[in-house]
Amino acid sequence: MRREYDSGALQEQEMAADPMEMFARWLEEAIAAGIDEPNAMTLATATPEGKPSARVVLLKEMTRNGFTFFTNYRSRKGEELRLNPYAALVFDWHEMARQVRIEGAVEQLPPDESDAYYLSRPENARIGAWTSPQSRVVADRGELDALQREVEQRFAQEPLPRPDHWGGYLVRPERIEFWQGRPNRMHDRLVYEKNEEGWNLQRLAP
Repeated sequence: MRREYDSGALQEQEMAADPMEMFARWLEEAIAAGIDEPNAMTLATATPEGKPSARVVLLKEMTRNGFTFFTNYRSRKGEELRLNPYAALVFDWHEMARQVRIEGAVEQLPPDESDAYYLSRPENARIGAWTSPQSRVVADRGELDALQREVEQRFAQEPLPRPDHWGGYLVRPERIEFWQGRPNRMHDRLVYEKNEEGWNLQRLAP
C-alpha cells in the first residue's frame, strides 16, 4: 500500500512570517482542490494523568487568535479540557499530500460568541444540542428518539436557546507544523513555535 508523494515542496523562503496566514493559504487551496470537508480536523485531548483520546470535529472559524470548534461541555473531550485545557489538532489533506499539526492551550469562548453561532445553526442541529447526553451510556436508540421528542415538544411554541452545557472552544496555537509529502519518504516538515517575539520557523527531519 506504499505510495510516493510528488505533489510539491516546502521551502523556508516561501513560508509566511505568521503561521495563521500560512494555514489560511493552505485551507483555501484545499477548498479549491475540492477536498471533502477540508475543515475536518482530528482533536486530541488527554486526562490530567496523560491518557489520550481523539476524534474528528469541524473547524468553524480560524482567526489570528486560533482555531474554534463547538461541542457539548459535558462530553468526554469537554471533561478532559476542563481538567487539562490543552489540545492537539491534525488536518489531513491526503489528496494533496499535506498535513498540518497544531498544539496549544484551550479556552471556552465567551457566552455571547457561543450564542451567536448556536442561533445560526439549523433547527434540527439546535435540537440535537439539547437532546444528546453526549458520551454518556444510553439504553438503546429508542431512548435517544424519546429524548428528541421531549425536546421538540418542550420548545414547540418557544425559541430554542443555547443550552448551558454546549458552546465553543478556542485553541490558541503555540506550535504549528506544516508537512508536505515528498518522494522516497524524505518529506518536508516546517514547524513554527511561538516565542516572546512572535514565531520561530525551523525545519524538522522527516
